[in-house]
Amino acid sequence: MEQTLLPLLREVEQVARRAGAFLRREREDFTMERVEQKHAHDYVSDVDRRSERLVVDELHSLLPEAGFVTEEGLGTFRNEERYWVIDPLDGTTNFIHGLRTYAVSIALCKGSEIELGVVYDAAVDEMFSAYRGGGAWLNGRPIHVSTHPFSQALMGVELPYNAEGYASFGLSVLRHLYGRVGGIRMNGSAAIALCHVAAGRLDGWLEKYLGRYDYMAGAIIVQEAGGQMTDFYGSPEFTMGDNVVATNGQFHDELLSVIRQYAANYKE
Repeated sequence: MEQTLLPLLREVEQVARRAGAFLRREREDFTMERVEQKHAHDYVSDVDRRSERLVVDELHSLLPEAGFVTEEGLGTFRNEERYWVIDPLDGTTNFIHGLRTYAVSIALCKGSEIELGVVYDAAVDEMFSAYRGGGAWLNGRPIHVSTHPFSQALMGVELPYNAEGYASFGLSVLRHLYGRVGGIRMNGSAAIALCHVAAGRLDGWLEKYLGRYDYMAGAIIVQEAGGQMTDFYGSPEFTMGDNVVATNGQFHDELLSVIRQYAANYKE
């Protein structure tokens, strides 16, 4: 496995790095006139699409037989055995406002299994990557999740665009966590938040109403860094769903019990 995946991972890192350099250049003279609203408080710009085109074209050259699941729909998926899952600009709202937390996220999957993942935090030049069975790295150095217990945990949470469906649940979870954990943070990028769990900067993170492109690459990076990934219901078969929980493994069940306590408050 290593003989085939590690060289491919290095190639994918370079694709992500080139896309990230494109994002940085575009951010220099970016204006709000380039922004469209997909849904309420959910935005896209020509930069998302052009970054996706760059990534899709280069990955197709690497693996012509693989399909694509992409946020902006510029790739095609026809039930290929192997397929790329791509977010060309995770953290679009951050990007358009000039907040320096946005990333290129690329995963390669085989069926429901994630084979490798790359998340490039473009604004700060941090390359997170992992492949199945090979460990996780940040800029080429091994990373590992933290060992903090629940009471000391720095928890990452998000309030997604679907306020109507999520607000009651999300605010209930926030109220429960506030004062019971070491701290709570939001960063606006699922991919980067998951990588921060992998690197021990965050101890746990959860969100619902996600696209697969938001979390696939980050998920394998968390797992290969020694962390635990499930859906809100505790299932490790999370890769086809819209909700994920990531922790350092020290308090995963405790966090799931919090989610179960308020699960009736969100709308499917």
